Amino acid sequence: MIEQKYRIRMCLLYDFKQGKNAKESHSILCKVFRDDVPTLRQCQRWYQRFREGDESLEDMEHGKRPEVVDNEELKAAIELDPTQTGRQLAERFGCHYSTITLHLHAIGKNNRCGKWVPHQLSDTNKAARVTIAGILLRRAKNTGFFESILTSDEKWISYNNTTKKRQWLSPRQPPKTTPKPDFHGKKNLLCVWWNTKGLVYFEVLESGQTVNSDLYSQQLSRVNQALIRQNIDTRMIKFLHDNARPHVSKITLERIEELDWEVLPHPPYSPDIAPSDYHLFRSMEHLLREKIFQNLDEINNWVANFFKSQPAEFFEKGIHSLRGRWRQIIDTGGEYLLD
Repeated sequence: MIEQKYRIRMCLLYDFKQGKNAKESHSILCKVFRDDVPTLRQCQRWYQRFREGDESLEDMEHGKRPEVVDNEELKAAIELDPTQTGRQLAERFGCHYSTITLHLHAIGKNNRCGKWVPHQLSDTNKAARVTIAGILLRRAKNTGFFESILTSDEKWISYNNTTKKRQWLSPRQPPKTTPKPDFHGKKNLLCVWWNTKGLVYFEVLESGQTVNSDLYSQQLSRVNQALIRQNIDTRMIKFLHDNARPHVSKITLERIEELDWEVLPHPPYSPDIAPSDYHLFRSMEHLLREKIFQNLDEINNWVANFFKSQPAEFFEKGIHSLRGRWRQIIDTGGEYLLD
């Protein structure tokens, strides 16, 4: 039986050297030996070994797999480095990766993709986030604190917002194609100011235009006029915006002082506690999917309709959720909030 096995493997190697493929060799073996012929798949595996330079005819050695994987050892290993793959762990524990997968599920582990964060926070960044969150939480105890907050931010809006969608298809049915949007395609910058009552003011800049200190200073004056038209006491404004350069320039700070607004502290690299980033723009992004704009007027109309369609509770929730986020920042030692 053993001699027969080696004769067949020698024939496979001979056919391989002659330039025959695995299917041809298998057909010849079936005609000559009739019985005890390996399957076509086995022949293909031998051909693969030959192509890789291994012309030995011996069976590959297989290590004995342990019947049981110690869950405690596995848990310690995966918690030491959660990025290890199932195959890496299988090699380490000397078993099949499917066995590792079963044991990982048994100890409550699931494989999920990591999340991008805006910045690699240093200890100094984390400390600043905790300190400022604590200051703002104490301020939030005052009656009417959240109602006096005015927040602002900017967002790029692309003309082409098509996305690639998953499709239900029959076997061998080609999927419908979607032209890939140009990453550097035409887009306009939305600048928006809002509070718990809703939209205060917005501008969509011309294509290619960005915010600088002079423009931002002028915008703040227009925002102040919008507040007055809405019968809001501008002396009570607590302004919350990020630390982008135009927001903290000398010109901007002088204009804010003229307007007599109080600026709330905001730690660097902290979009997770900026209401526009974690609330307003996230909702906008969802509704922008598949939208295609032809010109600036269409973008302006869409933005205006978006704000009109939002209930008062939408804006109130966006601002008031700051309290819980500040508390989470403190509880996690300044780490990013992963929604």
